[in-house]
Amino acid sequence: MPHSRDIRTHASEIKFVVSTELAARIRQWARTHLDPDPHGSGRFGDEYQTTSIYFDTGGLDVFHRRGSFGRSKYRIRRYGTAQVAFLERKMRQPSVLAKRRTLASLTALDRLGTAELDGAWEGHWFHRRLVARGLQPVCQVTYQRVARVLVHGGETIRLTLDANLEAQPSKRIGFAHPAGVPFLHDRVILELKFRGVVPATFRRLVEELMLNPEPASKYRMGLAAYA
Repeated sequence: MPHSRDIRTHASEIKFVVSTELAARIRQWARTHLDPDPHGSGRFGDEYQTTSIYFDTGGLDVFHRRGSFGRSKYRIRRYGTAQVAFLERKMRQPSVLAKRRTLASLTALDRLGTAELDGAWEGHWFHRRLVARGLQPVCQVTYQRVARVLVHGGETIRLTLDANLEAQPSKRIGFAHPAGVPFLHDRVILELKFRGVVPATFRRLVEELMLNPEPASKYRMGLAAYA
């Protein structure tokens, strides 16, 4: 199964929470100025459904950003109805964003529910950290994403719009199908991802539409929606 590590210095993710009306204008702008995500589908080749299972401790240390739990996030992410999912760790330190992800079959996820470690499995690193940090599945978040990209100065910049967000409790390592609790309702999360200074393309978007950044953690908002 594919495995990757991505360590980026000076990586930035700027988030905005916008109305559905403004999101429609941003979507049109993005489809005019940026290329579709290579893994997207739909009429414009840039859409897909994302479902993530987030892990936390019994005391919700990740949610409350306590100590080192506030710098790292562990999740399992599935795209559409694929029979595989990504085991992911996202860790941020000053000026550095580190991501690690491994592809695993849905049937292999059962291994994560035990304390017995298998060093020969590609997901061993993820499983070992769950056990060491006392992390358990807490929340499942599902949403529809539009993603556009552009190569800028040798780096790929990325814009995403996440809509129709729903959350539900997750007490086991597996994906639940029943609809969750909607949150954000008539709003959409916009994310701009890049390295270094803000690209001119994104500066124009922010200035033209007078966008104001604000925190937008899908895990924290999702958990709060039904807690």
